[in-house]
Amino acid sequence: MSSPSTSHPSTSHPSTSHRVDAGPPARPDISADLKTPREQIVLLLFLTVPLLAVAMAVPVAWGHGLGWHDVIIGGVMYLVSGFGITVGYHRLFTHGSFKAGRPLRIALALAGSLAVEMSVTDWVAAHRRHHKYSDSDGDPHSPWRFGRDAAGVARGFLHAHVGWLFNRQRTAPERFCPDLLADRDIAAVSAAFPWCVAASVLIPPVAGGLWSMSWAGAVTALFWGSLVRIALLHHVTFSINSICHLVGERPFTARDQSRNVWWLAVPSLGESWHNLHHADPTSARHGVLPGQLDPSAALIRGFERLGWAYDVRWPTPERIAARQARPAGQAR
Repeated sequence: MSSPSTSHPSTSHPSTSHRVDAGPPARPDISADLKTPREQIVLLLFLTVPLLAVAMAVPVAWGHGLGWHDVIIGGVMYLVSGFGITVGYHRLFTHGSFKAGRPLRIALALAGSLAVEMSVTDWVAAHRRHHKYSDSDGDPHSPWRFGRDAAGVARGFLHAHVGWLFNRQRTAPERFCPDLLADRDIAAVSAAFPWCVAASVLIPPVAGGLWSMSWAGAVTALFWGSLVRIALLHHVTFSINSICHLVGERPFTARDQSRNVWWLAVPSLGESWHNLHHADPTSARHGVLPGQLDPSAALIRGFERLGWAYDVRWPTPERIAARQARPAGQAR
């Protein structure tokens, strides 16, 4: 597996006039297969329709249209698809923070696909590319690419949050995740991504309809368990790319502008301890300091105790201390 760079040069703010020249890659980073207009339209629909559903949530829920069935179905789908991204797509497939047997690998790849973000190979390729060029030229979603003035940061935030998704260029999986392309199971799940999207939308209304034995139960479950859930998970995930590279604390030494944002820790299932992640990308735990909740690490621990996960890269006190930032002039 190709792994992201973990070197830690300067932590100064990147700017358009001081970008890191990463040099030419061994193979092109950009796939020759461009995103089609149809894919762009579908992407736009999945970004806007669920967001409109969120905007409608309050008046729809006021006095009717929301019950425990919807809360439970939506919550379960959020956790399944969310952990599929954080534990599966991110910590397992992108960074190899642990190893897993075939059933768990397939289950996590399918669960991540239910988040309706990208296929597993496209997601991993883009994220490994992000780590290779983080906050410099080549990073697909750095919020610093347009400068540090107010207009540049605002434009950069929108780019990092959603704008980069509409770039027709596709990060080349052949360049960044040949290991996953060579895995028949993962390649098959990636190819089945459109079916996973359909399942993600249809499972909640089917479950809601059968649970309540009514069409009304199916409709409200579609709204809350499909549309609202997809929108919330999308924008929590996108916030790691945008917010967590703009504001927050930087207790660890990293070569980019990655930051910890505590109030995103629970909805992001531990992903917003982003500064540690960039300082130590293969760590299975991102929230390593006292009081930092990391539900994804807890789930990996559970898999390990069941014998489903092994060779887990848990951070040691020495490993954490080696990556902690030091005041200027203080020797390590």
